[in-house]
Amino acid sequence: MVGMRGAYGGGGGYSNGNESQPLGGAAGAAGPMTTETSTEIVGMEVHKVAPPPPRSTLSKMKARVKETFFPDDPFRGFKGQPLGTQWLMAVKYLFPILDWVPGYSFSLFKSDLIAGLTIASLAIPQGISYAKLASLPPIIGLYSSFVPPMVYAVLGSSRDLAVGPVSIASLVMGSMLRDAVSPSGEPLLFLQLAFTSTFFAGLVQASLGILRLGFIIDFLSKATLVGFMAGAAIIVSLQQLKALLGIVHFTTQMGIVPVMASVFHHTKEWSWQTILMGVCFLVFLLAARHVSLRWPKLFWVSACAPLASVIISTLLVFLFKAQNHGISIIGQLKCGLNRPSWDKLLFDSTYLGLTMKTGLITGILSLTEGIAVGRTFASLKDYQVDGNKEMMAIGLMNVVGSCTSCYVTTGAFSRSAVNHNAGCKTAMSNVVMALTVMVTLLFLMPLFVYTPNVVLGAIIIAAVIGLIDLPAVYQIWKMDKMDFLVCVCAFAGVIFISVQEGLAIAVGLSVFRVLMQITRPKMMIQGKIKGTDIYRDLYQYKEAQRVPGILILAIEAPINFANSNYLNERIKRWIEEENSMQNKQTELHFVILDLSAVPAIDTSGIAFLTDIKKTIEKRGLEVCSSDPKAQFSHTRCNKFVRQSNFFFYFLQLVLVNPTGEVMEKIQRANEAQNQFRSDCLYLTTEEAVASLSALAKMTKP
Repeated sequence: MVGMRGAYGGGGGYSNGNESQPLGGAAGAAGPMTTETSTEIVGMEVHKVAPPPPRSTLSKMKARVKETFFPDDPFRGFKGQPLGTQWLMAVKYLFPILDWVPGYSFSLFKSDLIAGLTIASLAIPQGISYAKLASLPPIIGLYSSFVPPMVYAVLGSSRDLAVGPVSIASLVMGSMLRDAVSPSGEPLLFLQLAFTSTFFAGLVQASLGILRLGFIIDFLSKATLVGFMAGAAIIVSLQQLKALLGIVHFTTQMGIVPVMASVFHHTKEWSWQTILMGVCFLVFLLAARHVSLRWPKLFWVSACAPLASVIISTLLVFLFKAQNHGISIIGQLKCGLNRPSWDKLLFDSTYLGLTMKTGLITGILSLTEGIAVGRTFASLKDYQVDGNKEMMAIGLMNVVGSCTSCYVTTGAFSRSAVNHNAGCKTAMSNVVMALTVMVTLLFLMPLFVYTPNVVLGAIIIAAVIGLIDLPAVYQIWKMDKMDFLVCVCAFAGVIFISVQEGLAIAVGLSVFRVLMQITRPKMMIQGKIKGTDIYRDLYQYKEAQRVPGILILAIEAPINFANSNYLNERIKRWIEEENSMQNKQTELHFVILDLSAVPAIDTSGIAFLTDIKKTIEKRGLEVCSSDPKAQFSHTRCNKFVRQSNFFFYFLQLVLVNPTGEVMEKIQRANEAQNQFRSDCLYLTTEEAVASLSALAKMTKP
């Protein structure tokens, strides 16, 4: 048991500048002390605020780098292993296929075969459709469903991710490149820019994984993605009005206003045959989607519906010669596998900025979608997906793809959901899908000659409509109005301005919100819950009561240069409000600052604590000197002499539970200026209140 001493068991309580005065401790309280008060103090145990164990600067930097770039500690299994085993584990880490191939069985292959064939039936029509969405030749979409899945099967760690082109990345790439080059006027140059953009997208993705910078994609919050995806889905659907209505001269702009203006300015180009076929197949696809959502065991219905639509529509066009009646068709597609395209990568300075920008945006978008999809299905099957490893796999997949006539690809949600529901067990399902696409490329391409473009548009609309997540929007509205504002801004920016500007606005708002949370951290006044030793927010807990003579404040954020001025001003305002409160029974004597939720502090934060302590204690002197007993009381304040005929007033700052880094820097500040002595530091708010309340009783006349 110790007396009312504080952090390190020493005495002292009030300081003016750097001078130590013996006020706060059991042995340091000047003047006579009653037996009752003495008993209260001696009978109370005050625990020490322990400083963290000393560490070298190098060890601190090493720990900080590890937590920043290697929070998952991917190499923890290497410890204590022989050198040969470590090399084998390193190879398996780089090539996850070596982890599951040795134990692969025929029963697993049967499941993967069914899943692979199922997703191939979806990947083939979607590949053709998404390539057209990106203003690329349809064959490029099939190429992109062949090589990238093979690469991912070797490098990827997700069992459920089905790789291929996706609608959002296709839309963004096509719209950004069309601003500089016409795909119809200069098709070869447009193709070169698409491959080069894919190369940069892969480079960005792989670099994020290799440099362990995956936290960058976290700036795309859920609210941002929900609004962005919904807006992009509407823009993608509106773009398909060209195919659904049979319009020939259609705008190249992406905003909802120019698109709708183009639709109604070209009503003479509308084709009723095209509209009839498009509506029929769109209803069929949406009905198939509804059936699969209503009865999950019938997942194959929506998976096979796109391929069935392509086959049926192709037969109808061929039998009725519909191409002669206003229904446009794909046309001749060459047979054969992917051709090398490294010679088509264009690094000319004229277009370098465009391709780098397009690669950066499409790379981040596709990476975010792929990581999110992979983690979603991994959680359903209770296995881990290494985010940084996935970034490297998707990045290298796109780098290889750019050299083999592919454009940007990632794990698509629709295909991955089908893959998961079809019972895939490993990434072998991607290999099966790729081999199916290979057979299609080698032998079946002539069958797509009469495939109508209107059906491809219907397939795209049916695929992207699932990106509009109204329940998620409602949940965001109920949970957080600021997040809802970000969601709405992302949505409005995409449909009214452009896809990239809408995304930039949403990300900017999200970053601004984070900055506001940093520069305006949460603070609260705490009170004691009656009948307990618990101190909680007065606003949240109505049963919490203020402690007479003590203002208890809690900070719930790091203290740094960005928020120290705000905290200083806020605390001063609270003290002024406390002093100006009417009908007070007790004057304010102590300000307790609870630092339990402050994980870090910088030099500006330490300067803030020092300044606020000096300011608070200076205010105590000012109030003391303005007492009606004026000079004599002031003399006693300075000398800390207590006599029963005079009222003694003081104001002191006390810190509660400074955490490791904060305590360490307070110690260092004390080496230069002895501001935070033992009686200013307490382990818990309960101990601080008990000690300070006893001290306040000693000073009463």
